[in-house]
Amino acid sequence: MRLVIARCSVDYAGRLTAHLPSAPRLILVKADGSVSIHADDRAYKPLNWMSPPCTLKEGAGEDEGVWTVVNKAGEKLIITMEEIFHDSSHELGVDPGLIKDGVEAHLQELLADRIETLGDGYTLIRREYMTAIGPVDILCRDGEGRTVAIEIKRRGEIDGVEQLTRYLDLLNRDPHLAPVRGIFAAQEIKPQARVLATDRGIDCHLMDYDALRGIEDDKLRLF
Repeated sequence: MRLVIARCSVDYAGRLTAHLPSAPRLILVKADGSVSIHADDRAYKPLNWMSPPCTLKEGAGEDEGVWTVVNKAGEKLIITMEEIFHDSSHELGVDPGLIKDGVEAHLQELLADRIETLGDGYTLIRREYMTAIGPVDILCRDGEGRTVAIEIKRRGEIDGVEQLTRYLDLLNRDPHLAPVRGIFAAQEIKPQARVLATDRGIDCHLMDYDALRGIEDDKLRLF
C-alpha cells in the first residue's frame, strides 16, 4: 500500500463530473490498483475514489505532479499535486479477513442451512465464497437460476451495503457467475442503509435470529 499526504486538487470525469479544490489530503494506492482520496473528517468513506481494475499514470515533464487514474470504462480521476508532505509504501501481505462475532457467524450458518427461507427454489453454492477482496458470506442461486450474493450483519448499516457493493462489482466480472444480484441480510437494517441498498438494486432481508434457531431445532427433532 502506498500512502501519500499532499496538498492537491482532484477532478473526476465520467458519468458525472466532480471537483475537489486544493487542500491537504491523504491518497491511498492499494495493491489491487484502487486509488482513494481521504479527508480528516470522516471515519472511512473517501471523498473520491477509483475502483479496480484501473491504471495509475504519474505525469512527467510538463505534466509532472499530475496523476491520472483511468478505469476500464474510460472514466478518469485526475489528481494535481501542489505539495507532497509524505510518500511511503508498505507491504501488508495477505489479510486474514474479518472474523465475525458469534451471532453473525451463527446467522450465516443458519441461513445457509435453510437457504430456501429466502424464496422458492433457492439453492446454496457455498458459504464464505472467496473473492480478491475477501469472502462473500453466502453465494447461492435463486429460483430462476440467477446468482445471488448475500452479506449478513447483526445490525445493517451503510458500510455493510458498501461492502456488498464491492463484492458485486467483482463477482459480476466473472462470466460464469454474472449477472449477480445482492441481498443485504440483518437482524436490524438502518433506514439510511435500506435507502442506499434500494438505490443500488440490492434487496434487504430482515433475519429473525430466534425464529431461525427454532427452524434449526425443528429440523433436528424426530417427532
